[in-house]
Amino acid sequence: MSTTRRSLSAPEPSVLRGRALVTGGTSGLGLEFARALAARGLAVVLVARDEQRLEKTAEQLRWRYGVEVETLAADLSARDDVDAVAARLEDADSPVDVLVNNAGHGVHTPLLSADLTELDRSLEVMVRSVMVLGGAAGRAMVARGHGAIINVASVAGLVPMGAYSAIKSWVETYSESLSLELAGTGVQATALLPGWVRTEFHERARIRTSAIPDALWLEADRVVADALADVERGKVKTIPSRRFRAIAFLARHAPRPLIRRATAVIRGGRS
Repeated sequence: MSTTRRSLSAPEPSVLRGRALVTGGTSGLGLEFARALAARGLAVVLVARDEQRLEKTAEQLRWRYGVEVETLAADLSARDDVDAVAARLEDADSPVDVLVNNAGHGVHTPLLSADLTELDRSLEVMVRSVMVLGGAAGRAMVARGHGAIINVASVAGLVPMGAYSAIKSWVETYSESLSLELAGTGVQATALLPGWVRTEFHERARIRTSAIPDALWLEADRVVADALADVERGKVKTIPSRRFRAIAFLARHAPRPLIRRATAVIRGGRS
C-alpha cells in the first residue's frame, strides 16, 4: 500500500530578527519599539542624545528581556553624528537587521518666520537623517538579502498643519519610494502613520492637548504592536487603529477646502 507524503516546507523566518537599531530609543514610541523588539529576542542598538538616559534604558532592557543592548549617543541634527550612526548600520561584522527611524520633535516655527534655526534642525533630524540612515541600512541589508526599515511618519502629514506636517508628509513619500527601490531584494520599508499617542512627546513639544477628545488617544504599546504586525505582513504603510485609518481616508479623499477649514479649527484648539 503506497502512501502519499506531502513535503512540508519550513515557515519563512520573521523579518523582525537579529539586531534592531532604534533612533530616539529612550522615550515615547522609540522606547516602545525597543521594548517590543527586545521582547521578540532581538538585540538592540539604542540611539539618542542623552548618554545617562541611554545607559539607564539599556540596563532596564537587558534586565527585563535578557538581550544584548548597545548604546550610541548621537545628535541627529549634527551631520558627523549621523555619519557615525550610518557607519554602525553598515558594519558587516555586527549587522543591523531592523532600522526604526523614529527620532523627532515638535515644530513650532511659523513658515513665515525669518529665523529658520528650528526648521533647519527639524529638517536635519526628521528629513536628512532619515534619508541617510535609511540609505545606509538599505545598502547593508540588500547585501545580506533581508531586513526591515520602519520610518515613523504621522497622520499629521496628511493635513496642512505647518512645517511638521510637511516634514512627515515627506517621510511617508520617502518611505514608499524606498520600498519601490527595495522591491525584490528581501528588504522592506514601512511607513508608520500614528495619530495622537500617549507619550511624553506632546509635553516636550509644548503642544496643548486638552482640546483633543479622549477617544482619539492611542496607547504607545498598541501602536507599536499594530505596526510590527503590519511589518510582518509586508505592508508598505501602517496606520494603527480603525479610527485613524478612517481619519486618514477622509484626509486623503475629502475636498481640500474642507480639510483646510477643519485643520484651522484643530490648530486653533492647540495654540
